[in-house]
Amino acid sequence: MPKIVSFLVFFVFTHTAVFSQTREELEKQRVELKKEIEQTEKLLHDNKTKTKENLLQWNLINNKVNLQNRVVDNINKDLRLLDNNIYTIQKDVNKYNRLLDTLKQEYAKSMVYAYKNRSNYDFLNFIFAADNFNDAIKRISYLKSYRSYREMQGQNILRTQELRKKKVEEISGVKVKKKSTLVVQNKEVANLETQKKEQDRILNELKKKGGELSKQMTAKQRQMKKVSNAIAAAIKKAQDDARKEAIARAKAIEKKNKETPTPNVPKTKPDITKKVDSRESVLLNSENIELNASFERNRGSLPWPVDNGYVLMHYGNNKLPSGGDMVITCTSIASTVGTPVKVIFDGEVLSVNLNDEQPFVVIQHGKYFTTYTNLNGINVSKGQSVKRGQVIGRVATNYDGDGSMDFYMSTETGFVDPERWLRRK
Repeated sequence: MPKIVSFLVFFVFTHTAVFSQTREELEKQRVELKKEIEQTEKLLHDNKTKTKENLLQWNLINNKVNLQNRVVDNINKDLRLLDNNIYTIQKDVNKYNRLLDTLKQEYAKSMVYAYKNRSNYDFLNFIFAADNFNDAIKRISYLKSYRSYREMQGQNILRTQELRKKKVEEISGVKVKKKSTLVVQNKEVANLETQKKEQDRILNELKKKGGELSKQMTAKQRQMKKVSNAIAAAIKKAQDDARKEAIARAKAIEKKNKETPTPNVPKTKPDITKKVDSRESVLLNSENIELNASFERNRGSLPWPVDNGYVLMHYGNNKLPSGGDMVITCTSIASTVGTPVKVIFDGEVLSVNLNDEQPFVVIQHGKYFTTYTNLNGINVSKGQSVKRGQVIGRVATNYDGDGSMDFYMSTETGFVDPERWLRRK
């Protein structure tokens, strides 16, 4: 019997520990979500004081509603855990109730038996009825064991009652937690409804000026197309220059080898152009091959080009308030006008364009390229070496009058999603 009780105690405390750890994780996640909501609310408030409804507000309110939905889901998970815990504890209470009934019945039987055989005559008669001396000794041991068993039964009843009492107290505590969590849930659901109304209001205002937004998006796409073409042209020129340099270097080596002939020289003249083109990348050379490898190793942990920026549009397809789509090949980041724009990794300035509608800088990192557009105060020049974290310019205003920049990442073959390379915010 003591083994059964010990097992139940171990099971109960182990289960409770796992449950507590899970709730702590949910509460930590909820705190982080609330912090994100507060930051988004601050950005939304700052934007409201400057301009009318715009694309940034639309993105901010969408993000806020999504975060609030996650808070409500988090609380729902918490409530399910509490319900599961109440159910589990109640099962334990029921087990203790059944155990107590069994123990009490057995104890009552033993007490009735002891009462019926309570006289010294019955005790002696039981002993002297033995067939021999050894049998009498065994009967005496049995009577002592039986008396110890009755005492153990009483102790088990008391111990089980104490465990049951603790479980009843525990289930009461969990119910109190559930009640307070339900209050929080009602509050957060009400917040969600308020935010959805604000989301609908901003959407309706944006739809009213749909023509203006369409013009802005058309202008934005035109600007992006010009930047994309300029980036592609800069990369192609870098490839052509690298190829010419590699061929010139190979010819110089060949000429040197001719001047100092060695045995077993091939009779056929090698095609230097094919040899250069067969390399993994014509852009890789002894000076930047390690830089390129280091850039690749930092995938997923590269810093963002601006501090405290907010993603306005993601790489790929973006849903617009009008219901239409806009596909872009960069990450558009909103930030305060004048915010420093920093290089995300060591490299060399490949191109600087100061006269476009969106002034930009292209930086080469081996066979990878990063482009920073819509800048003011560009302070680097073509061919200059730059270091990670170096300020190359500042965020300028966009078509809405807000601060924003577009950040491109590309290889020799085309554009890639920058957010896959940058560290998670």
